[in-house]
Amino acid sequence: MLELAAAAGEIDLKYLDESGFCAWSEPSYTYYQRGEQKRLEQSKRRGRRLSIIGFLQPIISFIYGLVIGGVDRKSYIQMMELEALDAQKIGRIRVIVQDNGPIHRCKQVQQLWSKWEQMGLYIFFLPKYCSEMNPIELEWQHLKKDELAGKMFDDELELAYAVIDGVQARGEKGNYSTQRVKFNFNSFG
Repeated sequence: MLELAAAAGEIDLKYLDESGFCAWSEPSYTYYQRGEQKRLEQSKRRGRRLSIIGFLQPIISFIYGLVIGGVDRKSYIQMMELEALDAQKIGRIRVIVQDNGPIHRCKQVQQLWSKWEQMGLYIFFLPKYCSEMNPIELEWQHLKKDELAGKMFDDELELAYAVIDGVQARGEKGNYSTQRVKFNFNSFG
């Protein structure tokens, strides 16, 4: 029903999820000439995880933010606040489809639900273990398997630039806009 309402232009429908990247990438599957061997040099240090949180509005936009380590409630709240402000500004109902991750349902987030609804932002939780119902999962898969496959990175900054470039390339291929949010944790205590 949400997809039909979005297709009819009645609501904005976005899909939210988080994913992560490491400096050491899995080797990709390829063919080589007989007698040749594929070799990938690993960096001296493995580095910290780079995480991404994003909103996919299919065929329209992809808004995302990057953090070193895992996505926490502060970065989630900041992204949702931006979506709520945008929904309020344009005066359209916006529905965010997401999984039941702990940060999506923590006490601090639950206290914001009514505020967000008053601003026009609603949350739809997917059933447990149904990641196939979230199209953003395919974006993560393609980003990892197509844009970053078989690459090694010396540090988190090099990895972050590769992810930014990969997201931009996915947007160009899919003909949708991309926008990176820079987190400001001071405003959320």
